[in-house]
Amino acid sequence: MDGGGLPTSRVVSALAMRRRFIVTTTAQEPSCGRKQKLAEIHQALISDPVDIETLRRAAASKGGLLTDELRRKVWPKLLNINVYKLPHKPGRDVRENHKDYNQVVLDVRRSMKRFPKGMPSTERAVLQEQLIDIILAVLKHNPQLHYYQGYHDVAVSLLLVVGEQMAIAMLDTLSNYHLRDFMDPTMDSTKHILNYLMPILEQVDTELHDFMIRAEVGNIFALSWLITWFGHVLSEFKHTLRLYDFFLASHPLMPIYLAATIVLHREKEVKQTECDMAMVHHLLSRIPQDLPYELLIGRAQDLFDQYPPSLLAKRAALQSRKSLSISTFQAFQLSTLHQRPDSVLRRLTKAHGSSTSKHGLEAALPRDRGQLWGKGNRMVKMAVWGLSATLGAAVFAVAHTAMDWGPEVLLQLF
Repeated sequence: MDGGGLPTSRVVSALAMRRRFIVTTTAQEPSCGRKQKLAEIHQALISDPVDIETLRRAAASKGGLLTDELRRKVWPKLLNINVYKLPHKPGRDVRENHKDYNQVVLDVRRSMKRFPKGMPSTERAVLQEQLIDIILAVLKHNPQLHYYQGYHDVAVSLLLVVGEQMAIAMLDTLSNYHLRDFMDPTMDSTKHILNYLMPILEQVDTELHDFMIRAEVGNIFALSWLITWFGHVLSEFKHTLRLYDFFLASHPLMPIYLAATIVLHREKEVKQTECDMAMVHHLLSRIPQDLPYELLIGRAQDLFDQYPPSLLAKRAALQSRKSLSISTFQAFQLSTLHQRPDSVLRRLTKAHGSSTSKHGLEAALPRDRGQLWGKGNRMVKMAVWGLSATLGAAVFAVAHTAMDWGPEVLLQLF
């Protein structure tokens, strides 16, 4: 039996069966530019120390990291994770007496649409058990963190690309840095991050900003975008992966800049809508699936450079709370700059006679090196007013609309 309570043979069998569904996932770029980018990423990975700045630029630039194989190599470096010192697979004890166990199980059971069409239920069940263990392992290791609905959307996006053990390591780091503000016992810190949205809009398009103020729509429509890194609202997993490349290489507030960019991109639709809170909220809460993601990513980066958080934070509405994600980011970035390449880490691991290689990258990935699967209404107005005021709206914005937003995805594998 494995840590999730499923026979190891079933896990191996499921991995083998999934090979039948493998589809190559690559970014469509001109071959010349693609080859050059691949070469730059490879050189950055074997440099000593690893050239993190080049990897960040590659992840943020057009096409992102190109393939899932590269993501499995680059994502850990962006988060300063040693692939030869990964956490062990969770044991049964991870589920014992955990206060969030029941809620995590409910959320994971409702995540069926995050898995590919056509996947046998037995295979999906294996991954869902792993997903439960990943989440509980991170929460158990970090008792100061509090689970929120939508957290599982981040976890499953990682699992479907890098596997169980690497997903635990990545989710642990993200939870202590990029996602930290969402994991407080209250939603106050999350509200603080959401409050950056309107000031960004005001800087770029005063007319649009004023229209939304008159409509009293607030920013609750963007909550699920922010706390799931858009994983909950995009129907194609390749777009989720592209955004994860970008966010992993960027400041923790970059998702709110992308949210602002999406609203700005839809400014004509918004202005043509009746200036009514329920109508505008309805429009904005349903994100189009045909967005020009590369264009929006570039614009989000431009907005961040032109109106950095330090500038926006001077506004009164953003001065009342200190963000842990923001305050720790500079130190986190510096910590990633002195990593050794994997070839050196492997030699060091062997030189120290460590048995961690059995728990490292080789054990974390399938034996065949294949990718894991991934892949004018008063009542409405009063409801959203109340939810916006308390920001107990995580459940409303994520769970209540799950049937509308739940993506039907196929993780395309390299």
